[in-house]
Amino acid sequence: MPRVLIVEDDQAIAVALRDGFQYEGYEVRMAGDGEAGLRMATEGQHDLIILDVMLPKMSGLDVCKKIRREGSRVPVIMLTARGQEIDKVMGLKTGADDYVTKPFSFLELMARVEAVLRRYSGYAEKLDRYQFGDVEVDFARAEAIKGRSRIELSPREFKLLQFMIDHRGEVLARERLLDAVWGYDDVPFTRTVDMHVAKLRKKIEDKPHDPAFIVTVHRVGYKFVG
Repeated sequence: MPRVLIVEDDQAIAVALRDGFQYEGYEVRMAGDGEAGLRMATEGQHDLIILDVMLPKMSGLDVCKKIRREGSRVPVIMLTARGQEIDKVMGLKTGADDYVTKPFSFLELMARVEAVLRRYSGYAEKLDRYQFGDVEVDFARAEAIKGRSRIELSPREFKLLQFMIDHRGEVLARERLLDAVWGYDDVPFTRTVDMHVAKLRKKIEDKPHDPAFIVTVHRVGYKFVG
């Protein structure tokens, strides 16, 4: 039975979500504030977290950021207020996988849930080899070939490419890439990510200025779609 953690302070919404997920066959755990949600998220095993942005004691954005800092890859869907675009952008930057704007129907939420879980099931394990377009990458041997020619990638470029491929289809904020590839996420040099992505595109893309695989997500970061 899949387990979902619902972190929502609005009792009516929380109960409706609980009933809906239980009807869909989920085991449900609930938290009414950010601190409780963070504690439950880090202490238990979950298949999914539904996380409101506006929470008492700790915001959903901070909860999500701390969860990702702990290394958790559990799918997170954030609930945001109508028209709060900044919440959506910041949610994706802190590691959320998707967001739903209030008010929403449970059917809409479940469609998002199913899409996110499908993405995660596709790369539950890291790949040693991967092929996209005319590029084939062997991460175990640190080798890459485009067409019939070998591509010279630096260790950092291999690590960046592997992280993107392991999370293909997912929007990856620059801050998250800094944390995962460089080992820090509170340093303001997000331009470092852009420079490495530009170099990587020149080596793997047919048209680096119109990339087919490493796609820019405006104001957030990048997404690998190969």
